[in-house]
Amino acid sequence: MNKPVVDQTRTIDRVNATLKQRYNRERRFRRFGLGAVVLGLLFVCLMFLNIVTHGYSAFLQSRVLLDIEFSPQVIDPSAARDPATLSSADYAALVKASLRARFAGVKGRSEKRELYGMISTGAPLALRERVLANPDLIGTRQSIWLPADDDIDMLVKGHIDRKVPEAQRRIKNRVLAWVEQLEADGAIDTFFNLTFLTGGDSREPELAGIGGAIMGSLYTLIVTLLLSFPIGVAAAVYLEEFAPRNRWTDLVEVNINNLAAVPSIVFGLLGLAVFINFFGLPRSAPLVGGMVLTLMTLPTIIIASRAALKAVPPSIREAALGVGASRMQTVFHHVLPLSMPGMLTGTIIGMAQALGETAPLLMIGMVAFIVDIPGSALDPATVLPVQIFLWADSPERAFMEKTSAAIMVLLGFLILMNVIAVILRKRFERRW
Repeated sequence: MNKPVVDQTRTIDRVNATLKQRYNRERRFRRFGLGAVVLGLLFVCLMFLNIVTHGYSAFLQSRVLLDIEFSPQVIDPSAARDPATLSSADYAALVKASLRARFAGVKGRSEKRELYGMISTGAPLALRERVLANPDLIGTRQSIWLPADDDIDMLVKGHIDRKVPEAQRRIKNRVLAWVEQLEADGAIDTFFNLTFLTGGDSREPELAGIGGAIMGSLYTLIVTLLLSFPIGVAAAVYLEEFAPRNRWTDLVEVNINNLAAVPSIVFGLLGLAVFINFFGLPRSAPLVGGMVLTLMTLPTIIIASRAALKAVPPSIREAALGVGASRMQTVFHHVLPLSMPGMLTGTIIGMAQALGETAPLLMIGMVAFIVDIPGSALDPATVLPVQIFLWADSPERAFMEKTSAAIMVLLGFLILMNVIAVILRKRFERRW
């Protein structure tokens, strides 16, 4: 009778003897877990800090104040105010004349070439737009802020060290002296770079913008949403609520789960072979990009939608069927509305994944250099990730700056979409 008591006492003693050690292990495990979280957040913060410090200055643009003489002899010799004549005038001559008047001591051909190179090649286009919008400027003298060249822009923003020897920087000493003279006269300053957000791509860094890429991403995501959401929800409803349980539905479910892990470039190859080569759809079009991204996001949306349908308690279905509702009425009037928040959350997460994809869009030609901003889903376009890819491969320092700024914009859209997903889940989710 006493033997079990002795064994129990010995067991308790052994447990108590190791209790402190087990508690110490648990505390160490918690510290390791907390350290891993802190280390991960630290790396993320360092990444964001590096991107912001390299890219924030792209939202600023250096401009030079010049006194432009809108000479009638250069712009409109016939005084007919013909738009074709005004459009084809040599506005670069007006910029050069203003620079020669400000820096009268510059005489040599090479020096003049360096002087003219301080102003962006887009300055004559800006003057042309002003004259076409207001022909009354012809014959007047106006002080106008014109964009500076990318090297001058980098110098003014502090990305080029003025103290290093001339051989170690892109700006020569005499050009540096001209810039310092402009700074002393208050004729050079930085302004908000609206062109970066509204303009298209350009070979000149100071003129390049992400407006075309933003519109291309918008059209691509609209096509993706219009195709993937109804198809994904319909597939999830059928598989979860109506499909019979047999080997064929099991095969479909396995394939859907496997497609979620397929590399995205495979979908790009599929889109190239089917949509472009077989159906003959236009290359570089957001329509084709949206269709390719639809194939990629469908598994994610279907899996998330099925999980949302499974989360609805069986009692909802039983109650609806018990009061005489049909199977279709039960699903569409009761189950589907209750599962819609989870479906929307999965859809937004899938769309955020599609927004950041590059590889499948490269395969269908959206890597092309496109200057014009697309006006529809059928126009040639590029998207933000591909634009970042193109700029990252450019050697100019200004394009490196714009690459980081474009990443900031892309991350901003991704964060916004994930915040919307969290808000929808918190706002409409029901606890059963």
